[in-house]
Amino acid sequence: MSELISVIIPTYNRAADCRRAIESVLAQSHREVEVIVVDDGSEDATREAIEGLDSRVIYLRQENAGVVAARNRGLAAAQGAFIAFLDSDDLFLPWKLEAQLAALRFYPQAGMVWTDMVAMDAEGREIRPAHLTAMYSAYRYFNREERLREGERLGKVWPAAPSALAERRMFMANLGAQMFLGNLVHTSTVLLRRECQQVVGFFDTVLVRSGEDYDFHYRVCRLGPVVYLDVSSIRYRVGATDQLTSPQFDIFMAHNTLQTISKALAEAGGKIALPCHVIHQRISAVYFWVGRAEINQHNRKGACYAFAKSLVWWLPNWQALVYFVVSLLPFSVFEKLCRLRQQMRSKNQYVA
Repeated sequence: MSELISVIIPTYNRAADCRRAIESVLAQSHREVEVIVVDDGSEDATREAIEGLDSRVIYLRQENAGVVAARNRGLAAAQGAFIAFLDSDDLFLPWKLEAQLAALRFYPQAGMVWTDMVAMDAEGREIRPAHLTAMYSAYRYFNREERLREGERLGKVWPAAPSALAERRMFMANLGAQMFLGNLVHTSTVLLRRECQQVVGFFDTVLVRSGEDYDFHYRVCRLGPVVYLDVSSIRYRVGATDQLTSPQFDIFMAHNTLQTISKALAEAGGKIALPCHVIHQRISAVYFWVGRAEINQHNRKGACYAFAKSLVWWLPNWQALVYFVVSLLPFSVFEKLCRLRQQMRSKNQYVA
C-alpha cells in the first residue's frame, strides 16, 4: 500500500518563510512525500525562492482568492493516500509524518491524527513547548489528561521513536459531539486519510478569512474516530499581523464559528449528544462573541442583534445582558464606550 503523503502549503507573500516550510517537509524521516505549494497570487519572489528545491515540490499559482481556495486547490491536485497541511510560516519537526503514520497504522479505524505544537516568535525563539491548550479555549471542556492515561505509548506504536518521545501517549476517541463546544485541532498538526477527506469534501468556501479550519475538522470528527498524539510535532509562529488568528480577523472568526455550529446543529436535527443546556450555553456564548466583535467594528445594530440572540439562547448570560443594554445607548455614548473598550483591549491583548 502506498504511503505517499501530500503536504499542502498555501502561501501569500512569504517567500523566505515558505522556503523554510518546504525544507522542513523535505527533511522528514518519512521520505514518500509530495509538497504542493499553492501560491495565492503572491507579489514577491515566492516562485523564485522555491524553484529547483526538489522534484517532489509542485508549484501551483492562482489569482488571490484566500487560504480556503488555496487549500482546496491543493486538495484537488493531491495524489497521496494521506493529506497533511502546513501553513507557510510554520515548520514540521523531522519525525512528524513518520510518527503520525505509525499512529494511523495502529488505529486503522481512525480518519485523522493531530498533535500539540511548539510556539515560536518571529525570530524562531521558543515561547511555549506545548501551545495547543493555550491557543484553543475548548480544551477547558475536554479532559485530555484523563484520556491520555488510558492511551497507548508512542514507543509501542512506533518502535523507532526517539527515546525522548517513546513514553508520550496517544488516544483514539469519537469527538463529534465534543467539537460542538469548540475547535480542538490545529491544521498544521494534522495527518488525514485521503478517503476520509474525500467523504467530508473540501474546506467551505463560504467561510472566508478565518475559522474555516474549525468547520473542516469538525466534519472529520463527526465522521468517525480520530487520534490525538501528545507531542509537539510542529513549530508554530505566533504574533505576526498577517496571521488569520490576529485580532483584525476576529469578526470573521466569530461569524464563521456561529455558522459552523448552526450548520452542525441543523444537520444533526438538533440531536447532538450533549445536555440541552450545554448546547444552549454554547450558542449563547458564540452570539456574545459575535456581538463583541461587532462592537469592535462600531456596528451598534449588529451588536444589539447578537446580544439579544445570546439572551434568547441563554437568559442567565448576564454579560450579554449588560452589553445589550450598552448597545441601546445613544450612538455617541456607544461610540465612546467602543473606543474605551478597544483601548483597554489593546493594552491587555495577548497576541497568540
